[in-house]
Amino acid sequence: MNNSSLSQEEFEFLKKLISIPSTGSDPAEDPEYGTLPYGAKPFEALKYFLDYAASCGMRTGIIDNRVGWVEFGPEKADLIAVVCHLDVVPAGEGWDTDPFELTLKDGVLYGRGIVDDKGPAAATFIAMKRLMDSGYVPSKRIRLVLGSDEERTCSCVETYAEKGEIPVFAITPDGEFPVIYAEKGILHIKIYSDTPSAVLAKGGAAANMVPSSASCIIGRTEYSGTGKVAHASKPELGVNAIFEMIKNLDKESVDYSASPLLSFIAKEIAYKTAAEYTGCNIKDESGVVTANPSLLSCSAEGESLVIDIRCPVSYSMEEITSHLAIKAANYELSCEVLNQMAPLYKAKDIPEIDLLTEIWKENMPSYSGYNPEYLSVYTDPIAIGGGTYARHMPNTIAFGIQTPWQEDQCHQANESRPLSDFETDVKVLSEAIKGLAEN
Repeated sequence: MNNSSLSQEEFEFLKKLISIPSTGSDPAEDPEYGTLPYGAKPFEALKYFLDYAASCGMRTGIIDNRVGWVEFGPEKADLIAVVCHLDVVPAGEGWDTDPFELTLKDGVLYGRGIVDDKGPAAATFIAMKRLMDSGYVPSKRIRLVLGSDEERTCSCVETYAEKGEIPVFAITPDGEFPVIYAEKGILHIKIYSDTPSAVLAKGGAAANMVPSSASCIIGRTEYSGTGKVAHASKPELGVNAIFEMIKNLDKESVDYSASPLLSFIAKEIAYKTAAEYTGCNIKDESGVVTANPSLLSCSAEGESLVIDIRCPVSYSMEEITSHLAIKAANYELSCEVLNQMAPLYKAKDIPEIDLLTEIWKENMPSYSGYNPEYLSVYTDPIAIGGGTYARHMPNTIAFGIQTPWQEDQCHQANESRPLSDFETDVKVLSEAIKGLAEN
């Protein structure tokens, strides 16, 4: 492994974890374990992780086949936690390697989930195991909570929050550095009609991904658009294939009368900013609104478009819903809220945030691409558009794991992490665990 500080066993553990295509699906029935709410593959990843942790001497548990945990430390002590997830978004197109085979090339690890969020889960476990094996006895119990449906519903960690033990403090390494104190509200809205469509259209792979492909058949002619995948919280990093398809339709002067939905997209969304078509034109400390039309479908069963919207913490998501519903009604389309997550906001001056900020500052120079100027730019706690487990688990904030000066890897084709950065992740998480355990 090119002089890596990871042992062969640690590398093989990570490799096996990446190899499981743990994208959520419909519930499945297992003859031994019963109902698997998110399908077979997310459960396979969770079960593999728990079984391996148990074989290493850690205590483990599982709740409703949705969420599991591994821990060490004094059994009756207060609990601190790291919260991660093992499900991943679909691989999507554009990969140069097998997305479900961990590939080490030129010092870089490639694989779906290496950043979001299997890599951080594995790095956390490796940090915990090294501490335990070294003889370290923490003042608090240290628990790694492992969800398996974060990319779709977060009901896994909501189940834990309802039925599991709540930590006195927790971090989730499912975002970026530095410490994240605020997260925008998240809104998934469906614009739809149940009337059979006169066209066939499809686009997108998941609600929280910028679609990389879209196509439609109008009459006997097929049109398409090609985009670039990105996380829906940062649509500016991608290219929306649905918009590209609309532009191609417009170049051909296609008549939209056969599809109210395509007409709505072309006239109300494709050539407007997110602020214009959502009606949210404010900017607060969490930033401005972003929006990503992500899933398109037109068929004999009707027409639908799912839009992923990230809303500033001080703005009402209900106003966005109302604004889009009025616009949609003009095209005889309906509007439905599929998913709504309230924004998260925490005080920036608590001791835990101070502790984590210092750990980040001390380790910044070890991450690839570091420039000394970054110390004055990327230090203070931040607000993000992404959604993490922090808003579903009490006493939790997001901390890492992506560095702010590097390209966002979440949901991208060729998702990757330099091996040296992964090793630094282990060090940072070890220091965070020890610091919080003794705080």
